[in-house]
Amino acid sequence: MNHLLVGTRGSALALAQTNEIVEALKRIALGIHCDIVQIRTTGDKMHEQGTMAQEGKSMYTKEIEDALTAEKIDIAVHSMKDLTTDLPKGLVIAAVPERTNPRDVLISKNKTKLDQLQGEARVGTSSPRRKAQLSARRGDFEIVDMHGNVDTRLRKLEKGECDAIVLAAAGLIRLRLERHVTEYLSPDVMLPAVGQGALAVETRESASEIRELLSKINHEPTRIAVDAERAFARRLGADCRTPIAAYARIEARKLVINGLVATPSGSMLVRSRIASENIVPEKVGQELADVLLNKGAAAILEAA
Repeated sequence: MNHLLVGTRGSALALAQTNEIVEALKRIALGIHCDIVQIRTTGDKMHEQGTMAQEGKSMYTKEIEDALTAEKIDIAVHSMKDLTTDLPKGLVIAAVPERTNPRDVLISKNKTKLDQLQGEARVGTSSPRRKAQLSARRGDFEIVDMHGNVDTRLRKLEKGECDAIVLAAAGLIRLRLERHVTEYLSPDVMLPAVGQGALAVETRESASEIRELLSKINHEPTRIAVDAERAFARRLGADCRTPIAAYARIEARKLVINGLVATPSGSMLVRSRIASENIVPEKVGQELADVLLNKGAAAILEAA
């Protein structure tokens, strides 16, 4: 096998992520040739039309996964946080490379940090998770709904449509736009999205040769952490409009995971943490979800 068709979205960030995977494959398989196949997803079309009312978890992945199932591409590269927790039948995540910084960042005018922003500052984000945590920390903010890619959001900030924006650090790092960052937000302030900073390389379950190749770029500590986060989200059964967050990592031979569930307004927010010596990601993620459900998350999810 020396030729792969690699499916991805066509955004600058998606292409940067895909090139990251292609370069990793070239390092471990000399002579391999990869053709990048750009696929427009429902999410891309909705952004172009300026309509986001039907936003759903698979809006950035379905068309790519359909192409994978139909054998029009050999592998697909996704932002892990875009993937549904239950994959389509016959598809598997064959590799999770080492995670890039999972934190969120604040970008503001005049490099003003989060806690120094004035009351009623306009903070732009389209994420329910970010909105809830921002409101919980600073109820005086005006949260401005903001969609679009990284460049679009940076332009909106520059034009004065808001005073600050919150984005994922990983996207800025991959686009080499870190110079814009005002502040890397602590997970205590802004717990990341499930899978944030990680990439998923997906292929067909039946493609044993491709799976074997992709296993060589897998980073097991990242895979374990992401599997725990995804098990947490799966157990909660939350959709993309529900403010949930989770961040797992291996520390001192323990699997540590923090999780959060909130109301959209941030008026109710429950969080907890587990550090387990039994590093079985699915079990640990589900255990944390059960802890939060018993602390009040069940009522929040029912109301949502």
